[in-house]
This record gives sequence, C-alpha cells and structure tokens, in this order.
Amino acid sequence: MNKQLIDLSHTIEHGLITYKGLPAPIICDFLSREQSRQHYAPGTEFQIGKIEMVANTGTYLDSPFHRYKDGRDLAQLELTSLADLDGLVLRARSKSDRGIDADAFRHLELRGKAVLVETGWDANWKTDQYFDGHPFLTEDAAQLLADEGAALVGIDSYNIDDTADLSRPAHSILLGAGIPIVEHMCNLGQLSLDGFTFFAVPVKVKGMGTFPVRAFGIVPSR
Repeated sequence: MNKQLIDLSHTIEHGLITYKGLPAPIICDFLSREQSRQHYAPGTEFQIGKIEMVANTGTYLDSPFHRYKDGRDLAQLELTSLADLDGLVLRARSKSDRGIDADAFRHLELRGKAVLVETGWDANWKTDQYFDGHPFLTEDAAQLLADEGAALVGIDSYNIDDTADLSRPAHSILLGAGIPIVEHMCNLGQLSLDGFTFFAVPVKVKGMGTFPVRAFGIVPSR
C-alpha cells in the first residue's frame, strides 16, 4: 500500500492577514544574495531571510500556555501529542447552524484521536468573508471532546470559538484539558473517513503558547 501526504496548512506570505486586528507578517532579506557575495568565494552566494510576525499567523497550533499561564508552552509539549496521531475527520459542511454541537461527535470514537472538523470555511481564505460568520464548536462539543479524551482538535475555520463569545469556551475547555488546538486548516476534504495519520509540530519555543505548523495527514493510496 502506497501513502499520500495531504498538506493541511495555508502558505504564510508577506502581508498575509490571518486574524482581523493582528498585523501581517513582514518577510524580507536579512542578508541578500547580492550582499553575501562579498563574504564568499566567487560564484558562491547565500540568502538569510528575516520574518517578523505574531504567533497567530497562518495555520497554527495553540498549546495550553496560550490560555493559561501555568499551562504547557510549545517547548513542553510532548511529540506524542503532536505527531503520528490517529486522525479522524468530521464532515460538517452541511450544517445550517454556525455552531457545531456535541451531537455531531457522539457517534465517533474520539479517545486518543486528532479530531479535525471540516467546515469548508477555508474556501474563504484571503477574502473578507473569512472573518465574519464562521463556523465554530459549541461549549458542549468542546466538553464532550475533552471528556472523551481527544488528543488534539483542529478546524478549517477562522476560530474554533464563536468570536462574539469573549469567554472563549472551546479554547478554555480544550486547552484546560491539555488538548492542543490547530486553527485555520485547509484541504480537510481530502482526508479519508477510513482514517489517516496526523502531524502538526511547531518549533520548540520556550515561553510561547502558539506558533505556525506545517500540518499534514498521511492517507493510504492505491
């Protein structure tokens, strides 16, 4: 059986707005190829890039420290909570309500799984529509996922919470239970309902709770 890797991450580029009100990344040369020529032998050149960005840029992972000062930060997360996870995708495109509630998950085996919620909202990425009226998980859905022992929860939407609810119940419940969250995902429709293996590993930074990831799933292909 061959394997196919499905990229579940948006591309980060100069000027990208991920979350309304947060600044776009600035991506530029620290050392250009032209400047580098004075440091190396003729015909040898390098580029050293520089990026300035907030952590909540592109497709990113939230650790418990994002919500709780005593929660695990990026450097404290075990690789076993981020990589080589059994994955499960919930199709939620057809829901008429924005809120995805606990009933959507009750028939699923959630324990130990990376549970990814496909809403189709990623089709609005890089448009004004992306920032308004997005799907989200309700408080009871987050509580069920925590109670049933999900390993990680992801969504292809603007936020896993209703941004009008300033208590952020999904973040509070899931991160309070030590369950990482991945937001702004894409291509979840390419994942198999029969299962896949999931990876979303950020860099190992002490004292930070959020950072972009190159999330991907591995599915069998014939």
